[in-house]
Amino acid sequence: MPVLAADSVFGFDPYDFAGTHLTEAARTTLHKLQRTLESDIHPLLADAWESATMPSGVLDALVPLDLMHPEGVESSEADSSMFAGFRNFVLARTDVSVATLYNAQSGLFRTAVRLGGSPEQAAELDPRVTSFDLRGAFCLTEPDHGSDIAGGMATRAQRRGGEWVLDGAKMWIGGAATADVLAVFARDTDDGQVRAFLVPRDAAGVRTETIHGKVSLRPMQNFRVLLEGVRVPESARLQGVNGWRDVSRILGAMRSDVAWIATGLQAGALDAAVAYVREREQFGRPIGGFQLVQEKLARMLGNLTASLGTVVQLSARQDAGEHRDENSALAKMWTALRARETAALAREVLGGNGILLEHGAARFFADAEAVYSYEGTHEINALIVGRALTGQSAFA
Repeated sequence: MPVLAADSVFGFDPYDFAGTHLTEAARTTLHKLQRTLESDIHPLLADAWESATMPSGVLDALVPLDLMHPEGVESSEADSSMFAGFRNFVLARTDVSVATLYNAQSGLFRTAVRLGGSPEQAAELDPRVTSFDLRGAFCLTEPDHGSDIAGGMATRAQRRGGEWVLDGAKMWIGGAATADVLAVFARDTDDGQVRAFLVPRDAAGVRTETIHGKVSLRPMQNFRVLLEGVRVPESARLQGVNGWRDVSRILGAMRSDVAWIATGLQAGALDAAVAYVREREQFGRPIGGFQLVQEKLARMLGNLTASLGTVVQLSARQDAGEHRDENSALAKMWTALRARETAALAREVLGGNGILLEHGAARFFADAEAVYSYEGTHEINALIVGRALTGQSAFA
């Protein structure tokens, strides 16, 4: 038995970040999650990838676990960035599409409601969000505006008495077709400021179109959302979003979620690589005994451990009340870059078999490309960090 063994839940964690930063109750909850992932969800993944569909059994298995308010975990910890981070880590270690699906509700949509809504709206809606009684999708990116969405947002909201009329299009919206409401960001035609609205998916003028042909996150279906003369009442507007500064605050909180997913992806890739090299034989012995293979595995573990240290400290600072854009941007930029390298090394040590779904590394290899780009590209996050370092904005 190797001296450095993988924990059944947290993978290879040589510095015991999980044991240091989670209570026993939280670890027990995540152990239960891991058992569910192994028994009910992992067997579905290869077919889900081939068919580019998300099996209903995924949320059927996850929702009853009540992972946003788990039994026995104090509410202060359940609502912490640290617990949410390790939850995303465990999900992504099994599959990034599964983690993205769950985080679309627990991270993107819930954060939009909690940070973008008034205190009254957040208090009313959050219990419905955490129970999945109200399912939502986060609609920010547009067909012609991704990295430049702050200044280029083309979706418009026009105030007409006690209601708003929305026109425009959104792109890459995860889970839009199964959401009850869409959290749509649009530019107010009166003052040019960005607002946010909870739009019923079945409202007149709303149309969704599936995006086909993806090579990453294949089970996680993404959509174009088209809005033509969609009318919503003022009560549907998230009262805490009154400009891009408010949207930026929401995005800053979300980047930590993605950094944790990028870290969990590395754990899954390392799992796949280590399992393979222990069994695969060439030249009469397991390839895990070859020097060049061990060097790659060591680099993978180094990337994973450095990423874990980064996201753990980021969440610790956020839980202490320190939310800085440059910190979350740095974490997302760094962990996604390392995820790209780690997943590529995993595929590499598997040789030709690294492109087969049955060995696991292929999914992480492809999904690393999506994680590298979503929730802020490498370049955009680098500019946020660079602005903090120099005091000079290099944004166009």
